Amino acid sequence: MRFRYSTMGAGKSIDALKVVHNYSRKGMRALLFTSAIDDRYELGKVKSRIGIEKDAIIINEDTDIVARFLNENEYIKVDCIVVDESNFLKKHHIEQLREIVDEYDTPVIAYGLKNTYKNTLFEGSKWLLVYADKIEELKTICFCGKKACTHLKIRNGNVVKEGMEDIEVGGDELYHSVCHKHYKEGRWKWWECI
Repeated sequence: MRFRYSTMGAGKSIDALKVVHNYSRKGMRALLFTSAIDDRYELGKVKSRIGIEKDAIIINEDTDIVARFLNENEYIKVDCIVVDESNFLKKHHIEQLREIVDEYDTPVIAYGLKNTYKNTLFEGSKWLLVYADKIEELKTICFCGKKACTHLKIRNGNVVKEGMEDIEVGGDELYHSVCHKHYKEGRWKWWECI
């Protein structure tokens, strides 16, 4: 099982879509899953910021991923499982993905954020860090050019670091990927540093 993580805007969704496409080009089948929590575009869609999208199987709190995999595999062989927004999953979902790798010898590639805007681990990410065989960081940059390793939450033009729920689905209008220095300083606009 692989966990590919990054901050927002690093290309996680486009990479997930690329993996599914590459399997398809080889005459193989990759099942694409996404969390029901992420409803920014449309429930059951994985969509990249550059506009490419694909339908995905929705994972709810009570989704049995192993059962869904076995059902799909019964009719047409499943060669890979790809999960977008895996940070929103629960521990039991990650354990189910691990079971698919171990018991059915099917690769799983999970994409997601590692930490919340409060710099704490998402539940799904925490358990992926525990159970993944390989952990890979997809990199993007802060407005200053350094590697972005966290993100700031912006509400009404102000940085928010506490007092709100860890999970609030949003995109560039709500979050900005920054380096640790600018996270600590609460800066997210390049002109504030001039």
